[in-house]
Amino acid sequence: MVCEKCEKKLSKVIVPDKWKEGAHNTTEGGGRKINENKLLSKKHRWTPYGTNSATTKCIICKQQVHQDAKYCHTCAYSKGVCAMCGKQVLDTKFYKQSNV
Repeated sequence: MVCEKCEKKLSKVIVPDKWKEGAHNTTEGGGRKINENKLLSKKHRWTPYGTNSATTKCIICKQQVHQDAKYCHTCAYSKGVCAMCGKQVLDTKFYKQSNV
């Protein structure tokens, strides 16, 4: 749950197109580097858990979050706040929610 401002910050597509010459959602050019040393380029790979663990954890429950969020989805919904900026988005006063 994110607010309208933070909706623009979300990434567009998780999986890029396979056909890279005409694809709109890729950042790099098509193909691979020629004569690339795999041992040296290994450290530049994408890390799924991030490099800085302090920015990838929920403030409330310390669960891992994604896309530069402060709160995980469950905590953001239960509090009624935006997951990225913490702004009040939803009024959960009359919601019947459990703490489990």
